[in-house]
Amino acid sequence: MRTSGIRLLALAALAALAVPVLPGGAAPATPAATRLLTLEQQRSLGHGALAEMLDSGGTLLAARAALALGRTKQPAAAPVLLNHVADSRPAVRALSLFALGLLADGRGIPAMLRGMHDRNSAVRVGALDALDREVVAAQVPGTLLPRVARAEMHAALGDSNPIVRKIAAIDLVAFATSTQAAPAAAALIKAFSEDRSLSVRRAAMWAIYRGYAAKVPRRLLLHALADSDSVIRIEAVRAIGGSKDPALRSALEPMLHDRSWRVQEQAAESMLALRGDPATQHWKQIPAWIHLPPIHRSALDRLPALPRPAQPRLPAAPSAAALSPALSLDPTTAAAMIGPAPGAHPRVRIVTTQGNIYLELYPEWAPLTVENFLNVAARGYYDNQPWFRIVPDFVVQTGDPSANAPGLGYTIGAEENPMLQDSDIISMGLDYPQGKPARDSASTEYYITLSPQYHLDRDFTVFGKMIAGFSVLAHLTEADRVIRIDRIPDVEERAVPGIVGATKFRKGASSRGARSPGHH
Repeated sequence: MRTSGIRLLALAALAALAVPVLPGGAAPATPAATRLLTLEQQRSLGHGALAEMLDSGGTLLAARAALALGRTKQPAAAPVLLNHVADSRPAVRALSLFALGLLADGRGIPAMLRGMHDRNSAVRVGALDALDREVVAAQVPGTLLPRVARAEMHAALGDSNPIVRKIAAIDLVAFATSTQAAPAAAALIKAFSEDRSLSVRRAAMWAIYRGYAAKVPRRLLLHALADSDSVIRIEAVRAIGGSKDPALRSALEPMLHDRSWRVQEQAAESMLALRGDPATQHWKQIPAWIHLPPIHRSALDRLPALPRPAQPRLPAAPSAAALSPALSLDPTTAAAMIGPAPGAHPRVRIVTTQGNIYLELYPEWAPLTVENFLNVAARGYYDNQPWFRIVPDFVVQTGDPSANAPGLGYTIGAEENPMLQDSDIISMGLDYPQGKPARDSASTEYYITLSPQYHLDRDFTVFGKMIAGFSVLAHLTEADRVIRIDRIPDVEERAVPGIVGATKFRKGASSRGARSPGHH
């Protein structure tokens, strides 16, 4: 009976996928939506077509047009967007402000500062993201910088929404080398010490690690090492490594035996930093002293893979005109501004030599990226690819035979969005021709974050997150491979009968390697 139930569930899910599944509240594809995505792909304003969609379209079309205008990076988009920062619809206000941040030409700063006081939390998120991009792009005049910094600090400490406080804390990194560094550091200390939201405390310690490790009291970092939350311990260990204070080496040594494998790996890296040694760039084997978790089997393992094309051919660049995109972005809360739209989303299973990783993808934020990823996977290009770059406590990366492989001969455009690169987020890799990420250079390579990497938010396209298989990440090294990537039915794990408990996927997976802490 159990097997029959699973089979019926899978067949029902497969049947549902035969008809387009629209997220909750989504509008079906229209010629206007297809035109919008085509213009965004071409980085064109369409001789006023995008402006017309923003000016006269319904909420879903107008909000999406605002995002498209920002992604074109065309200076002429700014006046159009500025006309809608006071729109009556929160989603349009929020995405108009976010889009002005993508332009980062300074013209939207007054509107962004006003947006920080908007009654709607999604709008405040859009304003915060935009202001951060202006500061990083050095578009904020020196006379205005203190006001911008004060607005960010006020949001980090006083906003009613914890997501807004979290983002504001992250943004304070941008002031670490400015005249506002001292008050920003004080605000982060206060946020970490007093905020009741775990996500805010995590973000504050991350910001301290990224910009203020040498500017905060050592007792704060030492106290954070004993925090019950592993992410806070990770960020504190990172901050101690970034402090360059060799006297703190003794405080790190116990962290090599932390109960979290992520903390252990970062402790070893921070020990290297305190000694002035280079960081580990390629994780070749796992030291025996790392406390690897058992690999948990997921109920999603029971779902069948959706069929691949009968006659696979090499993937081609995705075409906006062929996507028939549905419109579903209507962020009216801070959570909606940094997360997926309601409803079903494409799901994939990455089968690796260590176990299965499961992802949920977000075409509403990154339609071309998701289409490209699914197409490349369906055509078998990802089969048997190595994890060619694994950096402890940073990312696992794959998608080509090597980091220097030419890919498939095409690239796809960036689809910047407000989603945050927390742990276990999937994003597209980019080329670094002059030591900086090149926009619109993504192709097939992708990475999954091992811990929060918010500094990557500005340049890299987030297009999904892990939903199962988290323990597999702990076991991956560059000796492992992706066996294949399959799309699976869009079914919640809890809806699949017969959840299997924790087991080892491969015998001996937790005891590979022989490096000792002393070798660090």
